[in-house]
Amino acid sequence: MQYYIGFDIGGSSIKYGLLDENGEIREKERFKTPSDKDEVLDKMAEIVSAFTKDYDVKAIGLSVPGVVEENGFLTTAGAISCLYGTNMKEEMEKRTGLFVHAENDANAASLAEKWGGAAHGIANYISLVIGTGIGGCLVVNHEIYRGAHARSGEFGWMLLDDNQDDLNSSTMNFQAATIIGLLRIYNLKSGEKISDARTIYDRAEKGEYLAQTVLAKFHRKLAQGILNVVVSFDPVVVVIGGGISANQTFFKDLQLAYKQLQNEHGSLVDMDIPQIVPAKFLNDAGIIGAVYCVKAALSKEAK
Repeated sequence: MQYYIGFDIGGSSIKYGLLDENGEIREKERFKTPSDKDEVLDKMAEIVSAFTKDYDVKAIGLSVPGVVEENGFLTTAGAISCLYGTNMKEEMEKRTGLFVHAENDANAASLAEKWGGAAHGIANYISLVIGTGIGGCLVVNHEIYRGAHARSGEFGWMLLDDNQDDLNSSTMNFQAATIIGLLRIYNLKSGEKISDARTIYDRAEKGEYLAQTVLAKFHRKLAQGILNVVVSFDPVVVVIGGGISANQTFFKDLQLAYKQLQNEHGSLVDMDIPQIVPAKFLNDAGIIGAVYCVKAALSKEAK
């Protein structure tokens, strides 16, 4: 059997896994993200070398934050400043001798869901990854829609209000993401430094008024952004990923807010709008999606 290696490159850690042809993870681990470009690339190449001693590795898939061109060039790389302007495909192929494909992390996480996940068998869908900010992916006829500059799916930049003093605070990122949205707003109002959204949900359940009001606005703003995307693209389903998507209270309250907006919107009240569903693969989505993408890239090369 042939195998594939998937890397999910994040600002704090790099997760990696060995997957078989069916997308099953056989081994997985992580290491702290180095601050130097060559250290990042050399450590990844070292891991590949170790796997190839025991397995027939066909190719390497990379999930990377930021703007990733189709040729593997990183225009940006999120919080990983040392990788800005790096062609990850060329660098890793040079170091390993294997075929490499690099994909934006939100795109990779979205396509992972086609591999037996929440979007299995669905040709047209939208996914949003709710984390530090909000990334996403639009899939049309089973293919990623990238846009003219490889920036499609940056839903977090969408404006939800018009705050003329600070337009950034009007974006979906600053109102509906987990870190720079929910946690930032709660901490500003409470004067605390809460770092886990579950704390806010726990406090709301215990009756804390501040937690309840902040969460209510958070769910409504996120639902508003989702509805904007839905009416623009008319997908079959909306898949929500990111760590918070595993929180059942979050999902229940988001769905209620989404339905409430539809009921208040006279033009939409009697229309069928797509369901919001949680992603299946959660923390493994980047690894799985990176391999799904490199397998697809290999198939195109063979045609």
